[in-house]
Amino acid sequence: MAHLFSALIAAGLMAAILFVGRMIAIHLEQSTVSSTAPETLSVKNQGLAFQGAAARATNVLPLYGSSELDVPRIPERASRFFRSAPTGFQVSPVGKAGTISLIMLQEIGALGSDLRDKKFAISLSPVWFLALELNPRWYEGNFSAIAASKLVFGNTIDFSLKRQVAARMLQFPRTVEKNPLLEFALRRLVSGRPLDRIVFCIIWPLGKIQNTVMDIQDHFAALNYILREAKSAPPRHPEILDWPKLIAEAGEKGVRRLDEEEKGKALGQPMATGRRDEWFCEHVDEAREWVDLDLLLRTLAKIDARPLLLSMPLDGQYYNQTGVSRSAREVYYKKLRGFAQQYNIALIDFHEHDEDPTFFEHGARQGEPAQGLHLAAKGWMLYNRALDDFFHGRVPPM
Repeated sequence: MAHLFSALIAAGLMAAILFVGRMIAIHLEQSTVSSTAPETLSVKNQGLAFQGAAARATNVLPLYGSSELDVPRIPERASRFFRSAPTGFQVSPVGKAGTISLIMLQEIGALGSDLRDKKFAISLSPVWFLALELNPRWYEGNFSAIAASKLVFGNTIDFSLKRQVAARMLQFPRTVEKNPLLEFALRRLVSGRPLDRIVFCIIWPLGKIQNTVMDIQDHFAALNYILREAKSAPPRHPEILDWPKLIAEAGEKGVRRLDEEEKGKALGQPMATGRRDEWFCEHVDEAREWVDLDLLLRTLAKIDARPLLLSMPLDGQYYNQTGVSRSAREVYYKKLRGFAQQYNIALIDFHEHDEDPTFFEHGARQGEPAQGLHLAAKGWMLYNRALDDFFHGRVPPM
């Protein structure tokens, strides 16, 4: 009995220390959010502590996206442009190269109530919706164990939706090899048999314990970053921005860049317009990413979120050169709009800039057209105006 009593006291003290440490970490996450929100951090992408702090802050707009969020050579990107909160808010980027819809779903679903009635934006890349199967390394390189566990052992989405998400997650088995409890739970969900559903309910408490352990680790990782790296918050000077002037200046920068890229560039003859229309429409129609986007939008509906979908336009100049007509490209825009209308979610697809080369950042490749996969200065400035309008409740420019 004496040993048992001592063990209970030790366990209680340890629990108290962890609880107090977690509270301190959460307090510091909120008090330093103006410093950490604009940063693109691994601890933010892989964890939930900094994402949760940004979601709870009234003057921060989370922006989920992919590689376009972290292109250092583009100073107009949203996280840097809004860093000093020029119009009263900051943008908190979440994501890196390969952050696809299924990853965003897990992170947003794991945050759950933190995002209820919260404004945030999601940036989509059209290239995702042209691939019949996405590169598994995109998913594996962005997989977050804590986000997946909190989604599976949480109450954000119902059992039916959770089962469909689990089926997609199990198509990337390498991500759950080191988490047998999560893998076991996913297989029970996918099975659909009554006995497996009972087993899932039985292991639910173990999942909650796992979530608690991961949550403490996540907050202590955030605390470690704050103590080592967090800097003082930038000054705030709310002002009214001259958006037409800013966009025009960014466009001029794009024109100068295009002129430089064209010097000495020898491109082959473009294909006849429309030659690859059938290929393009087939890939848009059958791309697996639409399934994941549907799951993501259903998750957003479950948490009563207030998201804005942003989609880069297709690089019309590139597709004209490679034989895809404008009428064929409209298939993508129409399908995307259909998803947004189905779930009553605001969408800006920038389709009017489909053939605007200054919207995109092009990778130079000798002898063939280069597709714009990232936003250039003008593209980001148009994104920034849309984010500003959205945050302040104005109708976003279409």
